[in-house]
Amino acid sequence: MILLTLIAIFFGVIYWVIGPLYNVLTLALTPVGLGPAANDILMGVWVMAGPLAGYLFKRVGSAFLGEFLGSIVEMFLGGQWGASTMISGVVQGVASELGFTLTGYKRFDWFSLNLSVLTTTIVTFGWDMARNGYASYHLGLLVALFIIRLISTWFFGGLLSKMIVNLLDRTHLMQTQTR
Repeated sequence: MILLTLIAIFFGVIYWVIGPLYNVLTLALTPVGLGPAANDILMGVWVMAGPLAGYLFKRVGSAFLGEFLGSIVEMFLGGQWGASTMISGVVQGVASELGFTLTGYKRFDWFSLNLSVLTTTIVTFGWDMARNGYASYHLGLLVALFIIRLISTWFFGGLLSKMIVNLLDRTHLMQTQTR
């Protein structure tokens, strides 16, 4: 539980730091009509704690807790979205957890990690359709935003999470000790 909390704190700080980058990226992309893409480009970073925690701890609820606790840290650091950050943390945490749930928590491998990435992409995209006005965008932009989000989430939540867990596995720090 201590390591999960440390991961949440670490990612909460990262989420807080990414906020201003989101603003700059939105400003840079808006003149060419792609301002909404800033959210999707950075989404993989914003959801990384969930897949990483789920894949690392292999326990029911760990993906949700990693993401949700990270959002709480971001909020307490003064993140620009305030308390609504916790709502995003719930949505993103449930979305990440769903991928592991679909395997019945019996598989914690590259497949389940990618399933978590896919469910995170789909659920968070649906959330943005309802909450952030994505439903008003034309089909071409929606497809582009979804693909950008999928790639971002796969890179950060999938590939980087797998690499981090592989590095931790090589250190043998995560092995349980038996007497």
